[in-house]
Amino acid sequence: MEVKVFGVIGAGQMGNGIAQVAAASGLNVIMNDIQQPFVDKGLKTIAGILGRSVEKGKMTAADKDALLGRIRTSVKLDDLAAADFVVEAATEKQDIKFQLFRDLDRICKPGVILATNTSSIPIGRIAAQTQRSDKVIGMHFMNPVPVMKLVEVIPGIATSEETFKTTWALSEKFGKTPAKANDYPGFIANRILLPMINEAVYCLYHGVGCREDIDTVMKLGMNHPMGPLALADLIGLDTCLAIMETLYDGFKDSKYRPCPLLRKYVEAGWLGRKTGRGFYEYK
Repeated sequence: MEVKVFGVIGAGQMGNGIAQVAAASGLNVIMNDIQQPFVDKGLKTIAGILGRSVEKGKMTAADKDALLGRIRTSVKLDDLAAADFVVEAATEKQDIKFQLFRDLDRICKPGVILATNTSSIPIGRIAAQTQRSDKVIGMHFMNPVPVMKLVEVIPGIATSEETFKTTWALSEKFGKTPAKANDYPGFIANRILLPMINEAVYCLYHGVGCREDIDTVMKLGMNHPMGPLALADLIGLDTCLAIMETLYDGFKDSKYRPCPLLRKYVEAGWLGRKTGRGFYEYK
């Protein structure tokens, strides 16, 4: 099936970024969320990014307006009936994703591929919620989506070769570099990244170093562009905790046990940049 209309579930940090790159590739986009203020904020975020690109001479005002004109906002899931390909970028909670895929399976046309931007939940587990397991795949974008080049493409055990090839080609159409990951909890990126972040939280928890020194060591000693605690704040501490819990549940290995300090911050509502406070404070 040729992809002309691209659906995105979720207008938050990841969803609006995915919507932007899809629209930039020339596709018509339906960006859906559960409330109008959420999609309005998502569209405003995209407009702001594009506006800065115009100011820097990276694109024209006409190109900006044309891109925004290809994005339609929606608060009704039934609107996704018009989509040829859908990516779910809702919060990293299994029950929410399961229900969305059951609903999308009912709403979307039979040939439509249903992709998930999940950071860690096994694709086969999500696909089992549908009657189209061969059309379900992982399409894991990195944050911030318009900047980061990588997309992990994760086929489940039942995913067809056609679905895989279509998703791979779509990633390239978006200007991304796809990499195949097999269907294990955390895939490649987060199976490596999140235990490192979790260990940095343990270093803070045990008093090995303060937050600034932990991040400085990793930036200057390991040449990372951002320290692990600052990166955790960018990702969202609730998302980090959810991924660690998925890894721990999936492998039953104590090395994936979430740090108690990470859990404490999440319980306090200190989720990072999106709430103004995590390991650092933000205005």
